[in-house]
Amino acid sequence: MSVLVYTENWDGKFKKLSYELLSYAKSVATLVGGDVNALSIGKVNQDELSSLGNYGASLVLSADGTPSGLDNQVYTEIIAAAMDKVGARILIMAHNNSGKALAPRLSVRLKAGLAAGVIAVPESVNPLVVSKKVFSGKAKGKVEILTEKAVLTLSQNSFEINETAGTASVESFDSGVDLAAAATTIKDVQKQEGKLLLTDADVVISGGRGMKSGDNWAPIEELATVLGAATACSRPVSDEGWRPHDEHTGQTGKIIAPNLYMAFGISGAIQHLAGVSSSKCIVAVNTDKDAPIFESADYGIVGDALKVLPELISEIKTVKAQ
Repeated sequence: MSVLVYTENWDGKFKKLSYELLSYAKSVATLVGGDVNALSIGKVNQDELSSLGNYGASLVLSADGTPSGLDNQVYTEIIAAAMDKVGARILIMAHNNSGKALAPRLSVRLKAGLAAGVIAVPESVNPLVVSKKVFSGKAKGKVEILTEKAVLTLSQNSFEINETAGTASVESFDSGVDLAAAATTIKDVQKQEGKLLLTDADVVISGGRGMKSGDNWAPIEELATVLGAATACSRPVSDEGWRPHDEHTGQTGKIIAPNLYMAFGISGAIQHLAGVSSSKCIVAVNTDKDAPIFESADYGIVGDALKVLPELISEIKTVKAQ
């Protein structure tokens, strides 16, 4: 039973997310007794495509004739054509913005069952049973897929990256899709410069109402600079105008999954935790020892964020200087 992975690229480069998808797909393929195939859409150089073999792909289909910019209709047809090309029965994608947009379309197009936001390798094959988080991450649920084909979107940071030292053959892929049918036209691209994008960051430093004022954000920004991190905030902070709304993380803001999330003065309302619960490691600092965020944190400090931050920054600088 062949498995196909849609490996999204950013400006011609694959990121950690793509390697996590392939590592997960390799485990799924081993379970169902098949191979891992990868699909890349857009311009990506040969070496970058070949590198996917190191994470489990045996074949990489390169649809490099497709213009950049996600068009749901066109991408759905390309991915569906790739499924037919390799005879895949399981499609694996990221549970990010593009995956959330494409997966339901592909589920209908392929007549396949859909499990969104899975967090583990299937428990069984016949039928296919996968686990996912439910109730904003407060519980786990199981999804049973009874259709011949399945579409799975994988939550970020839910599976370890495994290098296989393997190699992949790369083939140019012409899906036969009429690109002129694209309904989306990119007229201009403006990229933010000089600031790490929150959704791309491996480390995120976040502040809440416990910072007491927008004027107290200097230590948050300094720590972010020291660690090469992005800055974020809780919704009350952005609502108060202390920080811009594009830094708001949570169920109603940005959903992120960094390797390290540090929360200073954030109590941890369920809406906020829903947006950061996929973080690999959560560190929380709060004066209230009963704050809900400590239930989700891997490490916690009961204390005033404005007092803890300077000492933490000093210690980190000392360690980095050694």
